[in-house]
Amino acid sequence: MKFTRKASANWRGTGKEGSGNISTESTVLNNAQLSYKTRFEDGIGTNPEELIAAAHAGCFTMQLSFLISEAGFTPENLDTVAHVQFEDGSINLITLELSGAIPGISNEEFEQLAQKAKEICPISKLLDTEIHLVTTLQELS
Repeated sequence: MKFTRKASANWRGTGKEGSGNISTESTVLNNAQLSYKTRFEDGIGTNPEELIAAAHAGCFTMQLSFLISEAGFTPENLDTVAHVQFEDGSINLITLELSGAIPGISNEEFEQLAQKAKEICPISKLLDTEIHLVTTLQELS
């Protein structure tokens, strides 16, 4: 399978006083605000690190779902929160916090599949940084 996705960004002004926007081909993001405040402070809008976190959480969780299904289980729920750490001009750490509810799976198999998903997810492979994984398997009643 081969495909291309695209997004665009526009910026006007200096790095600190300027502002811009980001749009995606799907229009999920359509001129979403981007500024110094949205990236380095608490401004309204988005930023590259938040978008990387969203992309990584989505890619990893979908990859894990495929692996769990291939192992013969059906996930009831998978929740992933990706924390992207920016320090001294670099993204130096991503922590994936995973919680899953999967009938019949052992904690050991869940952790093994999650680790494999972390390693083979296309976004994980793209990122040149340390990636931590924290898993929680929920007990089903």
